[in-house]
Amino acid sequence: MDYAIIAAGEGSRLVQEGIKWPKPLVQLNGITLIDRLIDVFLKNDASSISIIVNEEMTEVQEHLQRMELPVPFRLLVKSTPSSMHSFYELSHHLDSDNICLTTVDTIFKEDEFSGYIDEFLKEKQLDGLMAVTDFIDDEKPLYVDTDKDLMIRGFLDKQGEPACSYISGGIYCLRRSGLKVLNKAIEQGMSRMRNYQRQLIAEGLQLKAYPFSKIIDVDHAGDIQKAEEFLKQ
Repeated sequence: MDYAIIAAGEGSRLVQEGIKWPKPLVQLNGITLIDRLIDVFLKNDASSISIIVNEEMTEVQEHLQRMELPVPFRLLVKSTPSSMHSFYELSHHLDSDNICLTTVDTIFKEDEFSGYIDEFLKEKQLDGLMAVTDFIDDEKPLYVDTDKDLMIRGFLDKQGEPACSYISGGIYCLRRSGLKVLNKAIEQGMSRMRNYQRQLIAEGLQLKAYPFSKIIDVDHAGDIQKAEEFLKQ
């Protein structure tokens, strides 16, 4: 399983709210966001780990360059216009047919993540297994429309009718068919991860939702305490 982390965002809201660290180095219960993800991935059979950071993140670059991991580790330093473009840059270094991508600020319970990875590896007929949650604490959530079997029918900016139970959790397990769609989306000038996900459906790929009880994004200073309390539960 190739794991990839998008850690290229500026974290401007955290800075405005008085957090001095770049987002990947924000600590939850004494562990940085980036270190926590790497540790979780190593516990879930990582064959490689790739991370992209922007060019201004010198502290993060230095932190990651000091790491010695037991699997191939690739650090990409490049500023990109969107998360989708960051994923595209990472995709050149993902060789496995099983790929897991997440953003650096995605907080989840480790046991749920392990169940998610196991399910993806078991359901080999799927093109993708997308983490979802019915816990909505996002300013601009992406709603996920599913059928009774949790197969995904669409990604919506608004909750829609009938009301969607889930939103995207920002964790994506994909097979190589998803990377082919990514290349096409870039060629067509598409941007934003949510539009890429819509394109996966438009291309006829089989995507399924995997519910997590809760996923928290660390976007604001107040989210740090919420995430710490969540992980302690």
